[in-house]
Amino acid sequence: MTIAQDQIGQLFMIGFDGTTVSADLASFIKECQPGGVILFARNLESTEQIVDLTNSLQRCSPHSPLLISIDQEGGRVSRLPKEFTIFPPCDVLGQCHSSELAYAAAATTAKELAAVGINMNMSPVLDVNSNPSNPVIGDRAFGATPDLVSELGLATVGGLQDNRVVACGKHFPGHGDTTSDSHKELPVVSASRDRLERIEFPPFRRAIDSGVATMMTAHVQYQALDAQRPATLSPTIISKLLRQELYYDGVVLTDDLEMHAIIDHYGIGDAAVLAIQAGCDMPLICKDRNRVITAVQAVTKAVTSSDISPQRLAQSLARIRRLKDRYLLPYRPVTISDARLAVGCRSHRALLRSIHQTRERVVKAEA
Repeated sequence: MTIAQDQIGQLFMIGFDGTTVSADLASFIKECQPGGVILFARNLESTEQIVDLTNSLQRCSPHSPLLISIDQEGGRVSRLPKEFTIFPPCDVLGQCHSSELAYAAAATTAKELAAVGINMNMSPVLDVNSNPSNPVIGDRAFGATPDLVSELGLATVGGLQDNRVVACGKHFPGHGDTTSDSHKELPVVSASRDRLERIEFPPFRRAIDSGVATMMTAHVQYQALDAQRPATLSPTIISKLLRQELYYDGVVLTDDLEMHAIIDHYGIGDAAVLAIQAGCDMPLICKDRNRVITAVQAVTKAVTSSDISPQRLAQSLARIRRLKDRYLLPYRPVTISDARLAVGCRSHRALLRSIHQTRERVVKAEA
């Protein structure tokens, strides 16, 4: 196995079934050497179980700590058990009009995640809820204006990353103006470049300027940017717009490549290769291990044949390495005693009550 082949697994973030690290899963992680894993509700039962799970996962990757990620946006996109402090959806924070509360909510979430060994949150949603017919964003967005989304998005990035949890701005270059759900089909946005510049791009520009560590792409086709490919697979959108025009050199993840917006049109191997060629660093595959294997094999073949150039591979590996150096090192296992002190503690519950009370006051005042 060449050095390049040995490192290809670092490009992938993968999901798995179960609440423990079975011998089979441990063997797979040691062989594949993924750069990270993503956890869902199916993996999470209790504080104690999550501590054991994340410590066990890290023991499978002694040479490079795993990014252990989660979608913990609040509201309907929450994966943690009820004993954790579960904040309301982003639009409630938007109705509070308070960057201080948004920062505090993100910081609290980060403290509880870090206490159980989760070092990355797929948040904030930087999409502007600009289309009332959007079936997938809605209350996941902070609001319907780019200024509000930018302000609270930046506060969320700060709250997470100030507490050593990697933030991930999503879904670049904006999923707010779609009328279909990319989990089910490929949305097509016909908005002009000018409208995208005014409405969709500003929160991402601001997040980039503030140092957001990672970005997630949208499985959406933007006619004004690239009429042939969805953003995830588009060199025009990832390499040209995000990298060259917006000067972003952080880690770029794809949204889940198993979503129908991608998998109905591309094989999983082709999708992973095209994403990396486009400028993405980490293809995300959330469930099917066979698809992970297929994608890793396809990328390995593309690297061997130079369809993915050595330079392109080196860029992604360097970005992932920098991210881990900054947020994951030095690695220390988490303890159940520390986790119990943090998860759902009195001050965190008080903040949750304060957010609900603030929202009620603001809504009444504006009525």
